[in-house]
Amino acid sequence: MKLSYLLIVALLSAPTAFADTELYFISPQDGEVVTGEVRVRFGLLGMGVAPAGVEATNTGHHYLLIDVDRLPSMDAPLPKSEQVRHFGGGQTETILELAPGKHTLQLLLGDHTHTPHRPPVISRKITITVE
Repeated sequence: MKLSYLLIVALLSAPTAFADTELYFISPQDGEVVTGEVRVRFGLLGMGVAPAGVEATNTGHHYLLIDVDRLPSMDAPLPKSEQVRHFGGGQTETILELAPGKHTLQLLLGDHTHTPHRPPVISRKITITVE
């Protein structure tokens, strides 16, 4: 019983996102063929960007998922890795060096504790080709 109560409290206190929030790529575009370094620019409508650790209503910071087949848990802080890039400083763009070939990119917004919002604020997955 105690565990269920704690889980309910945790879920109720999770940061929420507005239904009309949109996370998207400004660049590159889905299907784009790029050469060399890839400049990735993040777009966000309906919420604001704030650095990790800064608790402000309706804000978050970006994570870039690179070639991820399975999404990370949406109930815990997001892991950082070469495939899950963390932009806790509030950055809204980056430059990637990717091997030649096809790659998928997807954005996910984390709150001040690095945990996804409820519901998760996530972009659609795009595919690019690096030559």
